Amino acid sequence: MSRVTLESLFGIKDMTVALTGGGGVLCGELGKALGALGAKVAVLDLMVKAAEEIARAIRDDGGQAVAVECNVLKRDSVEAAAGKVAAEFGPPDVLINGAGGNKKDATTSADQSFFDIPQESVRWVFELNCLGTIGPSQVFGRGMAKAGRGQIINVSSMSAFAPLTRVPAYSAAKAAVSNFTQWLAVHMAQEYNPAIRVNAIAPGFFLTEQNRFLLTDQKTGELTPRGKTIIAHTPAGKFGAPADLIGATTWLMSPSAAFVTGIVLPIDGGFNAFHGV
Repeated sequence: MSRVTLESLFGIKDMTVALTGGGGVLCGELGKALGALGAKVAVLDLMVKAAEEIARAIRDDGGQAVAVECNVLKRDSVEAAAGKVAAEFGPPDVLINGAGGNKKDATTSADQSFFDIPQESVRWVFELNCLGTIGPSQVFGRGMAKAGRGQIINVSSMSAFAPLTRVPAYSAAKAAVSNFTQWLAVHMAQEYNPAIRVNAIAPGFFLTEQNRFLLTDQKTGELTPRGKTIIAHTPAGKFGAPADLIGATTWLMSPSAAFVTGIVLPIDGGFNAFHGV
């Protein structure tokens, strides 16, 4: 057995990472951390200006990064992005499907019952989260199948374990992401190469622009009753911070996780373990 070092266990230096949704708050911080750890980061986002800000921050910190415009719902856009990543850094070792989110119009509230949620809003949430994960996995996964190696890390949610109130479309879409993660892990290992691993992280409650309206009062900034309930049911007693995603994601990418595939890893402060009693 070779000598065990932190680098041999957890090193990700020189890995090429394609990160969809990389211009967002959570994935942007994740991308900057991966760059600082020596990975070459391709920041993919429909909002290319936001992607460039993250890529510039990585480069300013001494890392390697490029911003690439990418619409995860359009096959030709994803294929073009994959070509740009390969031209810049070579074929990606890791795809992180970070694009996703919810929409206020797809949630129930005092002003909108479940029966009145517009179908187009449900479709938007399903397409962004589910198709926005499957499409890039097809494009980048094809290259991994040919190379006989690679990793795909999807982003699921606490709402995939048990549906949360008020977010029917998001809960169902993230449940689909978890199911697809397991399916693809088996498919890639059996049909192509066991060295291709597919996993997912499932963040608990993190304050983002997409859920802030549910968790905090937009006028006072105080927690809403829903926000207070979440904190009360989170043993860690707080919302997650973007930095909380770094360790788990790095581990899944690293040599230490070589025998790990098909899992959905909660990063939730204990929320999924606590049933309120």
